[in-house]
Amino acid sequence: MIAIGSDQGGYELKMEILKHLEARGLEYKDFGSYDTASVDYPEYGKKVAHAVADGECERGILVCGTGIGISITANKVKGIRAALCTDCFMAEATRLHNDANILALGGRVVGVGLALKIVDTFLDTPFSNEERHLRRINAIED
Repeated sequence: MIAIGSDQGGYELKMEILKHLEARGLEYKDFGSYDTASVDYPEYGKKVAHAVADGECERGILVCGTGIGISITANKVKGIRAALCTDCFMAEATRLHNDANILALGGRVVGVGLALKIVDTFLDTPFSNEERHLRRINAIED
């Protein structure tokens, strides 16, 4: 199950991502926002981060205007490694090296086509489980 959330700046891209997840047959839980009315991104960043940290969902996707604020919020939750990605290389590397569990995107930064490729890369790339990466992730958690 994928947790997904956005503020108004990421709402339209979130809706495109939801259609894409449905087309792929992937289950998700939408934590809002549910329209383009102005809201505060920390509310949705926290909801998604807690759903992932608590094990309700395996991974998360967050979208705000830039992806910055919502990723900062998510990373405040213990056990979350949210990565703001603007290309597929970043999405692949953060899964392979950081075992990132939340993808953050900027709805005003990346177009829909690229964003969907980034989502696919993030969801389809496994963690490498290499000792050096495990050691570094453990150091983040300490």
